[in-house]
Amino acid sequence: MEVVNRQAKYNYFILEELECGIVLTGTEIKSIRDGKVNLKDSYAVIRNHEVYLLNTNISEYTEGNIFNHDPRRSRKLLLHKREILKLESKVNQEGCTLVPLKLYFNKNKVKILLGLCKGKKTFDKRETIKERDLKREEEKNKKYNYK
Repeated sequence: MEVVNRQAKYNYFILEELECGIVLTGTEIKSIRDGKVNLKDSYAVIRNHEVYLLNTNISEYTEGNIFNHDPRRSRKLLLHKREILKLESKVNQEGCTLVPLKLYFNKNKVKILLGLCKGKKTFDKRETIKERDLKREEEKNKKYNYK
């Protein structure tokens, strides 16, 4: 099971990627296994030398009664202290943002691929669309052997 934030590559230049763990409750794990996760508007912030994931929507588990979780609560990310300090300096100096790129299982543990990203301008997004269209056209020509 893997959830990918497809908007991230369109809206940001990804400078660096980092895998980290996440603190979850039991019903959140079950919802993730069912694939009821949305990373579209989520981002990470650093508060008191701790990293938190905000705006991630993990839907409530249907069989979870009174023990269900809040779908949009902030969740703590698990990183080493030196990694947090490195990220904190880059976010403060370079004006970068921490964006979750992918959520997946690794040996029955939920991991998040966190990206250190810089925002794209409108003309950058247009260039991304042009490159994607050219690549698609090239693949189509290869498939049908056009010259």
